[in-house]
Amino acid sequence: MNAPEFFDAPDRSTTAEALAKEFRDVFGVGPAGVWSAPGRVNLIGEHVDYTGGLCLPLALPHRTFVALRPRTDGVVHVRSLQEAGGQVDVDLSSVGAGSPTGWAAYVAGVPWALQQRGLAGEVLSGGFDAVVDGHVPYGSGLSSSAALECAVAIALGELAGAPLDDAGRAALAGACQLAENVVAGAATGGMDQAASLRCHEGGAILLDTDDDSVTQVALDLAGAGLALLVVDTRAEHSHAGGEYGKRRADVERAAQLLGVPNLRGVDPAGLDEALDRVGAEPDGEVLRRRVRHAVTEIDRVRRTAQLLQAGKASRIGDLLDASHDSLRDDYEVSCRELDLTVDVARAEGALGARMTGGGFGGSAIALVPADRVGAVADAVAAAFAAQALAAPRFLTALPAEGAGRDL
Repeated sequence: MNAPEFFDAPDRSTTAEALAKEFRDVFGVGPAGVWSAPGRVNLIGEHVDYTGGLCLPLALPHRTFVALRPRTDGVVHVRSLQEAGGQVDVDLSSVGAGSPTGWAAYVAGVPWALQQRGLAGEVLSGGFDAVVDGHVPYGSGLSSSAALECAVAIALGELAGAPLDDAGRAALAGACQLAENVVAGAATGGMDQAASLRCHEGGAILLDTDDDSVTQVALDLAGAGLALLVVDTRAEHSHAGGEYGKRRADVERAAQLLGVPNLRGVDPAGLDEALDRVGAEPDGEVLRRRVRHAVTEIDRVRRTAQLLQAGKASRIGDLLDASHDSLRDDYEVSCRELDLTVDVARAEGALGARMTGGGFGGSAIALVPADRVGAVADAVAAAFAAQALAAPRFLTALPAEGAGRDL
């Protein structure tokens, strides 16, 4: 077996300069600038961002870069260094629900959504030329789609003169979520975009999706002798898949049955009563499991944040474990590769491990003593090889800053 593959983030300055040169080669003129936005890993709080829950994501140093220059004819010309097929051209007048399709939806959908949210001006209506360079592993559950949206949004927002304080970034995140929901057709919540735009270096954000507020939470794992190992299982997932939408429909229906705006309205102390009420429905057993996950996961996020704020990062492992077990059994969004990763990491000394992201593939995380990172990665890689699974990739999550200009 070969040594485990670690996926390193590129140098931002070097990458931005190379992308600006690529833009000039493609379009014959330099870009107005180069911007980037990070992928994210969610420490805990999965599948609750669309039901008023709490999430605890951090931005990764792995980013998607966009070199961009405004146009005046209402057309978007965009090329990706990672996508075959050359340039995609989109007339902004054709953008709407389900159009365009494919990866271009995450680019052209952004100016459409910003206009829908009331941000107007020639920059948004005139179109743009862009070249994209993505360094967030695609299909990994680390939110490559939101990184692409947010890189375009921060570029257009800056060029349009939108405020880029936290409130302004929250507005951009909401527009990016709208683009993903409507144009790309993925029924996601807003955690990914909020993390990509609103995180700061050295910490996570406690995101309250009920009121869109953010609390910065310091995350000095190295100071505690710990590391957060991310394992990209290479079991590809897609937010646009039907199963994600079914889970969202389940919790929305459960909230309606319980007479609350969303499942944040169910007090953990009243969980048993809520489970009895939804359990009386024809599909009650499924709804019981979905509600139990959502209510207990929100409570786990709250407790995790309290421990981190108290400087007790080494004590969150049991909460990470419980989160994965709930996602596997009650929400049914795990898969063979994610479960294998979690089981092996725990056996090799991880304090806690769980799947992260939407599930059905993607990535898992393990909170490990810093001196055990290599051993855990070796064991996971060996377990995948023994089961003839594609070799996983690894990265160490270091809390990075949100979207911004690089050049």
